[in-house]
Amino acid sequence: MTRILVLDGHPEFGSFCGSLAGAYAKEAEAGGHEIRLRYLSKMTFNPDLGTSNFAKTPPLEPDLEAVWQDIVWCQHIVVAHPLWWGGHPAKLKGLFDRVLLPGKAFQYVKGKALPEKLLAGRTSQVLVTSDTPNWFYRWVYGSGSRKQTEKQILGFCGLKPKGYHMFSQIKGSTDESRAKMIERAAGLGRKAA
Repeated sequence: MTRILVLDGHPEFGSFCGSLAGAYAKEAEAGGHEIRLRYLSKMTFNPDLGTSNFAKTPPLEPDLEAVWQDIVWCQHIVVAHPLWWGGHPAKLKGLFDRVLLPGKAFQYVKGKALPEKLLAGRTSQVLVTSDTPNWFYRWVYGSGSRKQTEKQILGFCGLKPKGYHMFSQIKGSTDESRAKMIERAAGLGRKAA
């Protein structure tokens, strides 16, 4: 059994990202894993860190504190989000900015170029919806948000990547193609962690 945090990282409740996150969570739970499912859309917080000086970091609002406690609790985190302008929705990026802080998620070490990864020992998976075809995202855009998410955010804190899964094209998709995408997310949940 693995403790899994599933984050629906779409800022609107009831999105297709939420359907993917829900399918993953349902199947992982049916497989005996302990699941916590969080919805970005239901959280209230200021996404703006507001400072470049971590000594002036504002205290976490209750919703962010709950997410942080879930991150500490989990062994595996799954983030489902839409690809907007080649990256994360602003509110999701704000959650990362506000919650993944030095002394908690990573720690700068004097004399070392890279920080200590305080979330090491955990794994991560990312489910991304996009209107961009997969081949175009990889070969033309260079998978920019994948690099940012896996290496510069989650990996920077020690979360080992176990998959970055694109679900596209959403715009113009049929009910049949969306059903296949939901089944694919469910299949990932069945093979969880």
